[in-house]
Amino acid sequence: MNGFSIRTVRFHQMMWLLTAAVALCTAFAGSAQSKNDAKGDPDVLVLNNGDSLHGKFVKVIDGKVTFHTDAFGDMTLGWDKIKELHTSEKYAVLSSQEKAPSKSVAQHLPTGTVAVENQAVTLQTESGTAAPPIPVKQAQYIMDAITLDKQINHEPGFLSAWEGAATAGATIVTATQKQYTFSSAVGLVRNVPTASWLRPRNRSSIDFIGSYGKITQPSYTIPGPPAVFVPSVTTKSAIYHADAERDQYFSPQLFVLAQTAFDHNYSQDLDLQQIYGGGLGWTAIKSPKQHLDLKATMQYEKQKFITVSGSGMNLIGSTFSATYVLQSKLLTYTQGLAYIPAYNNRRAYSANETNTLVFPMYKNLGFSVGTIDSYLNDPPTSLPPTKRNSFQFTMGFTYAIKSKY
Repeated sequence: MNGFSIRTVRFHQMMWLLTAAVALCTAFAGSAQSKNDAKGDPDVLVLNNGDSLHGKFVKVIDGKVTFHTDAFGDMTLGWDKIKELHTSEKYAVLSSQEKAPSKSVAQHLPTGTVAVENQAVTLQTESGTAAPPIPVKQAQYIMDAITLDKQINHEPGFLSAWEGAATAGATIVTATQKQYTFSSAVGLVRNVPTASWLRPRNRSSIDFIGSYGKITQPSYTIPGPPAVFVPSVTTKSAIYHADAERDQYFSPQLFVLAQTAFDHNYSQDLDLQQIYGGGLGWTAIKSPKQHLDLKATMQYEKQKFITVSGSGMNLIGSTFSATYVLQSKLLTYTQGLAYIPAYNNRRAYSANETNTLVFPMYKNLGFSVGTIDSYLNDPPTSLPPTKRNSFQFTMGFTYAIKSKY
């Protein structure tokens, strides 16, 4: 009897464990099914050769279609390679015939599922009506409704949506003389919204360029008689520049700006030059390949030199500058020009020019060469005489920075 009771208890335990296992598997299956249901049907892309891809349609920027599949990841195709496209989620379409919409206009852009057939894009809205078809050659930008809402109605966090690059280079020589030079640069910019086809609201930028070097001639003795001892000689170079700027747009081209800049140049006897100002800017050229900004400011400026005692000169002046960027598959070229006059001291003006070429190598890594040319008209009299012009040639490796938003 006792044996029968023990077997009965074990049987009930096994049945309970089996029932629990079945329930647990059912729960996981239901959860997986609900996730699949939440994802909805996959989007379908049909190529001109008849191949069909199932996955997720991501976006269209400047007529380039991005489509994601689990097997191939993100693929970018031109409209000429696509025969059909059908999406299950909502998107907004902007024709190349339309100007970049403002925030208020973008909030009323129609959204719906996208169908591409016969070289035309059709948007099917929730009401069941279809917007007039747009030729694919004019469908320059397509963005999903969730991302569109994020771009229009939200601002990125302080550490989000920054793009730019960091560059570093070094030279070390050990011979009769010992020499080393280190150079670095960081440039970051954040455009809000980050979508280039929406009208810009504001832009923030931060830049730093630095170069430090030292050449040491060891001491030695000239045989006599009498013997002559020659002490060691050290020559130093240190050039630093840092600036920050905030732009607020009135229109796609016109914006107001506030800026600050700091410069140190040991070779020109400049201990610190500080600039605080504001003014107007105008975007003269804006395209996927080129960008040109022209700016003019009124500012307070202070110059302090290494060999001159005192608090330095207080100046009222301006900065007239131009920034040009050219992008292609082979390189990115950036040029900056600035002229900085002082109105209460005509001699205290300066100018600078920077040129940078970045050649992509592998993923985010590139190789860069550049020049930095600065002119300071009023260095103090010193021995040896201080030159007014300072020129640098730099080389290094560049890493592209892009934070998500």
